[in-house]
Amino acid sequence: MLHISSHVVIPDAEIDIHAMRSQGAGGQSVNKVSSAIHLQFEISSSSLPQLYKEELLKLRDNRISEDGVITIKAQQYRSQEQNREDALARLRELIQSVAIRRKKRRATKPTKGSKQRRLESKTKRGQLKTLRRTLE
Repeated sequence: MLHISSHVVIPDAEIDIHAMRSQGAGGQSVNKVSSAIHLQFEISSSSLPQLYKEELLKLRDNRISEDGVITIKAQQYRSQEQNREDALARLRELIQSVAIRRKKRRATKPTKGSKQRRLESKTKRGQLKTLRRTLE
């Protein structure tokens, strides 16, 4: 069971985990040990609340496919168990990130002082450019 929050839990049956050989340079046991973890989680068929599903599908994340499948590959550690924990932690972080409600931006007008500073910097820049001109 993967605990996302006090109310949201993902059963292990919904998370598909496969072990495979890690990429990159290795040592003597490079072609013998399957230590990398390939995790897949299908958003639409999961038991997540609808709010989480909608927000996850809205994300523009390269780990989420067009079909709504989250794919995480963990191969940072040498042990399979550490990579498994790392992949599950990254899945938890991704799902928790959509649970945070962001404040809507309230449009404001620029202040009088900021308008004045902007105009002063524009005139200063214009004067500098006129000084660069060649004399006739």
